[in-house]
Amino acid sequence: MSTQDLSPTAMPEANKPGFPKTILANKLEDKHLCNCCRNILRRPFQAQCGHRFCSYCFNRTVSSGPQKCSACIEEDIFEEPMSILKPGCAFPDNAARREVENLAAVCLNEGCTWKGSIKEYELNHEAKCEFMVIACPSCKEHIRFSEQERHNERECSERTLNCKYCKEPFHFKNIKAHDEICPKYPMICEGCAKKKIPREKYVDHIKFCSKFRTPCRFHVVGCDMSVEKEKIHEHERACSYEHLNLLLHYIMGLKVNLEGMQPQSLELASHKIHELHQSLRDLEAKVGQLGSPPAPAQAVAAAAPAPPPPPPTLPTSFTPLPSAAGAALELQLQSEKAKVAELGRRCQELELKAGAFEGAVCTLNREVERSATNLEANVRQHRLDQEKIEALGNKVRQLERTVGLKDLTISEMESRLREMSATTFDGVFVWRISDFAKKRQDAIAGRAPAMFSPAFYTSKYGYKMCLRIYLNGDGTGRGSHLSLFFVVMRGLSDALLKWPFNQKVTLMLLDQSNREHIIDAFRPDVSSSSFQRPVSEMNIASGCPLFCPLSKLDSKNTYIRDDTIFIKAIVDLTGL
Repeated sequence: MSTQDLSPTAMPEANKPGFPKTILANKLEDKHLCNCCRNILRRPFQAQCGHRFCSYCFNRTVSSGPQKCSACIEEDIFEEPMSILKPGCAFPDNAARREVENLAAVCLNEGCTWKGSIKEYELNHEAKCEFMVIACPSCKEHIRFSEQERHNERECSERTLNCKYCKEPFHFKNIKAHDEICPKYPMICEGCAKKKIPREKYVDHIKFCSKFRTPCRFHVVGCDMSVEKEKIHEHERACSYEHLNLLLHYIMGLKVNLEGMQPQSLELASHKIHELHQSLRDLEAKVGQLGSPPAPAQAVAAAAPAPPPPPPTLPTSFTPLPSAAGAALELQLQSEKAKVAELGRRCQELELKAGAFEGAVCTLNREVERSATNLEANVRQHRLDQEKIEALGNKVRQLERTVGLKDLTISEMESRLREMSATTFDGVFVWRISDFAKKRQDAIAGRAPAMFSPAFYTSKYGYKMCLRIYLNGDGTGRGSHLSLFFVVMRGLSDALLKWPFNQKVTLMLLDQSNREHIIDAFRPDVSSSSFQRPVSEMNIASGCPLFCPLSKLDSKNTYIRDDTIFIKAIVDLTGL
């Protein structure tokens, strides 16, 4: 085999640095240390200069090209080319490896009492220690290796759940956000108080719900009331006066806007009258130049008032003019008089209408002021009512929170009471599992693969235990067998008990016709951590992954009746 073939990159398990110094049970010697990471050698390689390195450290050192040996430089024995580290210049140091692997070691994880050699530590314990603290790959929380399964099932914020309404998967931390958008989420109608309306059908429901509150049709002119659909006509009848006032304000506002955009009709009429009077004066002046008596024209001019007063009363006739031109001018003057009289009549009519309109506006203004006073009083009363409602709402919310806490307390007490009622203190426990078919389907689908029984005891102050069952199997029995395990739990009297737990355990699936029970028994392995004194809520389960073939339960049998099975556990009390 060539030197290149023995490169550390070709070795299996060469991807870890050296062992921590703290795992040694005896005195540490420098010859067992890697000259790169200064930890205990793991898969040692010896360079051509004689210095030893972990295979991982050597590979990392030469990955960027040939390097000078730092140990040779420190010891002042650097010599080229022997002190140059490069791929292919090192070989596995099996003698050093055997020497290191035979060193006594202890586990560095807090709470672990394991002891053995470094070889055993690397092969059987380093990656499997139950006390090892690891980071959850999903939520990055640090947990013990033994608690990984429970964390993934119950505690991890990144665990995936299926919505019980729409069946869509989501992360546990997003449960509130999913409820806000779930199309099947049950909603409550604010009008008729109907419950469990899917969000996707809620809009259609409120379109036809007679109890749902909708804005008044007069909201465009200022009515801010929201009324139930079935009472909208009653509201319009009861509030017709208020609606008319709102309409009046709205129309008056429109009128002001229109008048601001167009000239007033009275001003136009006055301007027209003024122009006609000016024309009349010009005609009378021409008549005077032709020899007609000026007095009537002067009287007409003197009698013609300035606008806007009523037009003057003009003479009904003039002295006949001596010429044809004078006759023509007289006819034109008569025509202008008629126009002035017509305009005067129209001005009087406009004045009468304006007076009537002003009276109506004054009346409406008084009504509006009265309504405004009433409205202000109603607003004040409404504000007081709203403050009372808000105070009562706060009290109701506080009471709801209190009731919620009480309900939670009652639920916890009921749960504890159920557990206490099912607890036994003689080492014999019968576990009744109802709704077997549904729970097995949940196990097959992965929603609830495992179930824990209530706790039971060997005596009032004895060992605390429970059972764990996988209805679709676990490990080697997954999908083919029902798996049943025994779990030692942390109890209040553990300090008074003898450890490790060493009592014989018998597990049974009861035949409900009392013919042929399925029985399995075992005596605990005292070296297993499953039967040491618990340092967490419960130890790792130990038992029978191949307890009962599922084919027995699928065919006609007497183990399942009324969709219920019975599991029995017997703990031998000999020696207690």
